Amino acid sequence: MPELGELIKIAVSLFAIVDPIGSIPLFLTATHGWPAQRRVDAARVASLTVLVVLGLSVFLGTSILHFFGISLASFSVGGGLLLLLLAISMLQAKSTPIRQTEEEAEEAVERESVGVVPLGVPLLAGPGAITQVILASHNTGGEHLLYQTLLLIPIALVALSVWLIFRAAIPLSRRMGATGIHIVTRLMGLVIAAISVEMIARGLLELFPGLAG
Repeated sequence: MPELGELIKIAVSLFAIVDPIGSIPLFLTATHGWPAQRRVDAARVASLTVLVVLGLSVFLGTSILHFFGISLASFSVGGGLLLLLLAISMLQAKSTPIRQTEEEAEEAVERESVGVVPLGVPLLAGPGAITQVILASHNTGGEHLLYQTLLLIPIALVALSVWLIFRAAIPLSRRMGATGIHIVTRLMGLVIAAISVEMIARGLLELFPGLAG
């Protein structure tokens, strides 16, 4: 059973990857001109989308890997490289196509269900976050239902943070400013970079045990 410290570590790393604070400008752009209630509804839908997508990834992710014949070691290396690219873009305070392409950003302005697409997926619950929860599911107990269920706790906390931050997006944006948001994004990028290196190293050691010697 994963310990409390392990669940806290997963919650912190997942919060860094989802990065709701860094997504505030995109949320405000997508909901520009909306009345307050519609913006609140979009925040709720985005947080629920994060909860559902990442929750399903916990229970179905390993089975999908087995279906395609992908080992956890290979997935760890590939996911680590993906997170490293995400971390580099965050350290530069730049948007990355890994999370949202220009076409998706433009479409968001015209879409009514922006809370689901593209805010919920792929901006928040994107490839990086999905990779992290699948690997966390394996590392904390594999396919045991109890272990997987416990992983819903950090996922729910991150989804809650998305809801709270997006609800307060306007005052947070005014108080923090672009510089403050970029500083937080860079700090989150540094955390993700360290996580990605660990994932790559762990996967390479499993693929090539001789490296340990």
